[in-house]
Amino acid sequence: MSTSGHVPGSGPDRPEDGALLVLDDAGTVLACTAAAAHLLGAPAAGISGRDAGALFAEPGDWPRLRGLAPDDRPRSLRAALRGSGGPVPVQFDLLPIEGTLPARFLLRITPAEHADRREENEALVGALFSQTGIGLAIHDPQLRLTRINPLPGDVRPGSARRDPSGGSLGLRIGELLVPEDAAVVEDRLRRVATTGEPLVDFVTSARLARAPERERTISLSALRLSGAKGAVRGVAVTFTDVTEHERSRKRAALVATAASALGRSLEVSRNAQVLADLLVPAFADLAAVDITESVLVGEEPGAFATGAPLCRVSAVAAHGGWPKELYPPGSVIRVRGYESDRLRLGSAVIVPDLDELRPRIADDADRVRLVLTDRAASYMVVPLQARGHVLGAVSVWRSGDRAPFDAQDAAVAEDIGSRAALALDNARRYTRERRTAETLQRSLLPRPLLKVTAAETAGIYVPGRTLAGTGGSWFDVITLSSSRVAFVAGHVRGHGLNAAAAMGSLRTAVRTLSDLDPPPDELLTHLDDLVVRLAEDEQPGGAEGTVRGASCLYAVYDPVSARCTMASAGHAPPVLARAAGGAAPVGLPAGPALGREGAPFEPVEVELRPGDLLAFTAGSLSAEAGGAGRVTTYLGEEAVGGGARPVPEIGREMLVPFLAEPPDHDAALLLARVAVTPEEAVAAWEFPADVKIVADARAEVARRLTAWGLDDLVFTTELIVSELLTNAIRYAGGPVVIRLIRDQRLVCEVSDPSQTQPHLRRARLTDEGGRGLFLIAQLTHRWGSRYTASGKTLWTEQLLPPHLRP
Repeated sequence: MSTSGHVPGSGPDRPEDGALLVLDDAGTVLACTAAAAHLLGAPAAGISGRDAGALFAEPGDWPRLRGLAPDDRPRSLRAALRGSGGPVPVQFDLLPIEGTLPARFLLRITPAEHADRREENEALVGALFSQTGIGLAIHDPQLRLTRINPLPGDVRPGSARRDPSGGSLGLRIGELLVPEDAAVVEDRLRRVATTGEPLVDFVTSARLARAPERERTISLSALRLSGAKGAVRGVAVTFTDVTEHERSRKRAALVATAASALGRSLEVSRNAQVLADLLVPAFADLAAVDITESVLVGEEPGAFATGAPLCRVSAVAAHGGWPKELYPPGSVIRVRGYESDRLRLGSAVIVPDLDELRPRIADDADRVRLVLTDRAASYMVVPLQARGHVLGAVSVWRSGDRAPFDAQDAAVAEDIGSRAALALDNARRYTRERRTAETLQRSLLPRPLLKVTAAETAGIYVPGRTLAGTGGSWFDVITLSSSRVAFVAGHVRGHGLNAAAAMGSLRTAVRTLSDLDPPPDELLTHLDDLVVRLAEDEQPGGAEGTVRGASCLYAVYDPVSARCTMASAGHAPPVLARAAGGAAPVGLPAGPALGREGAPFEPVEVELRPGDLLAFTAGSLSAEAGGAGRVTTYLGEEAVGGGARPVPEIGREMLVPFLAEPPDHDAALLLARVAVTPEEAVAAWEFPADVKIVADARAEVARRLTAWGLDDLVFTTELIVSELLTNAIRYAGGPVVIRLIRDQRLVCEVSDPSQTQPHLRRARLTDEGGRGLFLIAQLTHRWGSRYTASGKTLWTEQLLPPHLRP
């Protein structure tokens, strides 16, 4: 050993390591480290050979240090070092050396502040590895466990206290945890060892391999341990068991998810499915939702009686299909008295261990199928109640590898169940109102299929996906005088019952106005004025009401002239598909909506040919909603004209792609394939204003009726023609036109140049005249008059003999 300079091979000295001096048995310094020279303020050569007692500021401290313990034990003393600048507080550690060399002691001198820091570090490490509140583990670079503190439940008398790892030292993480959990933890720790980036509060599942069925969640923090020259010594890990905290967090998150997910749909079955999907697998392994039949159809639930039927609306399994031993989805379940009582109480019922229940209900097949399954170990049923009524129940099961249901689970399930019940009740009430609105809407619409001489029609109404899209769209087919027919389509603002009622008001108004037989533009003008008055009655002060802003299209088709006259109040024009091929919207100005601007409505006349098809749209099928393009495309590509395919079939096929996903708003479609009255079924004569020609007119009419085989109607028709023609010549002048139309009924028309309308009155016994129209009313099935561009037309209809009716 060298007797001067610092100790060879000591390496760089760190202040916190202190200064080292080698002493012989007499206390003479034989050698020292470089830190000693720095600390003592003298070169190493000047220190060697000095007596150790000279280093102490107090002469008695050196003897006291040597006398603290036997020579074979380390001893320490806090004292003052005699430095060049005065006494320095330090800690002296005297360590004995065994051997044959002169050296007998190592004297370590550490500045007091560094000694305090070292003691704090040692106390910290000792406290960490002795406490049981926070887990502390050291892993080597290969992630083998090298040290661990005792965890709660691991500190036991005897060997367990000496080995807190329970025999786990030297094992890898994959040998301590279940494989799927170990893979996650190892990946994170390996990343810490490789990158040096610490891991802070990483929450993960950490189920022990010796107890894989026990749920265990830890919060993990880790940092890399580095040695000399940055060599990786391992990874230090701290972890705390947050299983209960994580359960509480997951329960709160589940309730929050339920609050946002339930109630988004207004369908009862959809809400039931959302509830089941929400519970599996986050809360349970199996879940089934049973709803009372009255709720499913939208009726008030009423009192829940024993034996009341419940329908299993949804059933979800975490693994595999639904167990065959349980009631499947769609089953009708009738609960017994005990179950009925529990549902009425409104609180959850827990069966923590199904094995205890099995022998008690083994002889009751219905209860076994309601509760027991080999794939579950615990069971809970939660009533679904709203406004004091039982709407149904939700049943959940957990398998044996999960903790059984407890009181906290019941509280969470009841919270979710109350939210689900409210969503189901809202959906039920919505279902009832929507069904009422649809029923009212359909009851106000005409027959879907109607075949008259002028046209073959088919109407389809499609309710919207939501109540907000139901009740506004409509269509109508109105038979007019002289074999003519009116086609109507419209849309009312608003939704639900209000829109359906407003639509009924407009439809009734259109039908009433059509009885006066005005041209389409005049009818819309009268309808516009009516809408303004209705809106004012609904909301005083002229505020906007339901009917204001409605749209309407009115078209009149005359099969004799094969012309269709139409006008629109803010409504999309119809699509015309020609029998010869091709389809396009009619060039009809939309005009203002009803009750809006009061501008005139411009009529358009279209000449049609037999087999042409008119498509009137409303709602989601209108031009504003982009649906008219689909109608035009379909009618242009398909062979729809000429009567080759039935009109109802065309309508259904046209709506198949449109209804692949139900529209948000309702839609109405009216198809009309027009026909033309044959020339041989129409006869017309023009006569001057001379009463002498009345006899000639009767003769002409009689000959034509005989040619048509209508001899039974000759006498009455002659009386009708005689009366109407005489009145026209006497009061209106000429020329006078008589027209007969042989249709499903016999139509007789007399037209004159006067626009003075006749009216029916009761003649007194002493009156010589005034009985003509009364006689007409008695002889005919219907009669009336309408204005024309050149005057007016009085018309009558007579029923054909039974053997000649179509």
